[in-house]
Amino acid sequence: MKKLIKFIKRYYIRTTGYSYTNLGRLFLRLFVGVMLMQFGIRQIVNFDELAPAFPAVLGMGSEASLTAMVVIETVCSFFIMLGFCTRIMIVPPLVAFCVAEYYVLHDYVAEAAYTLSWTQQGYLPIMFLGIYFFLLLVGPGKISVDYFLSLHIIHSDNKSESELEEV
Repeated sequence: MKKLIKFIKRYYIRTTGYSYTNLGRLFLRLFVGVMLMQFGIRQIVNFDELAPAFPAVLGMGSEASLTAMVVIETVCSFFIMLGFCTRIMIVPPLVAFCVAEYYVLHDYVAEAAYTLSWTQQGYLPIMFLGIYFFLLLVGPGKISVDYFLSLHIIHSDNKSESELEEV
């Protein structure tokens, strides 16, 4: 019985005490990058059909708005997946999804936004906004180009890795 309790305690401490934050950040960056990139690829493939119906945003025409969105969805996703200039590359999709959420909810003016069901498209921009905001706060982690470039810069300046503290 004592061995079982000891095993349970040891197992409990290992499962709750250890965290894989850098691996988790890598997974989240890859996941959100692939998810957003597939939207961009679909829009490239169906560009001619989507361009006339795409909303004109920020004074641009519908075709220019769609082109900007495709660039944001593909280029920023690629850099986010690599972990290169991560916090900078998160800003364009963050702004794009704020605008997208405005246009999605703008169509539902007659009914309150909280009456949207989970199957309607209003939840998709909010989900991406949450993930991007989280990544903006926590950064790319140690499994990223940003981290390795930071190490290179620190070592070339003959400084210690403690300069990075917790990345």
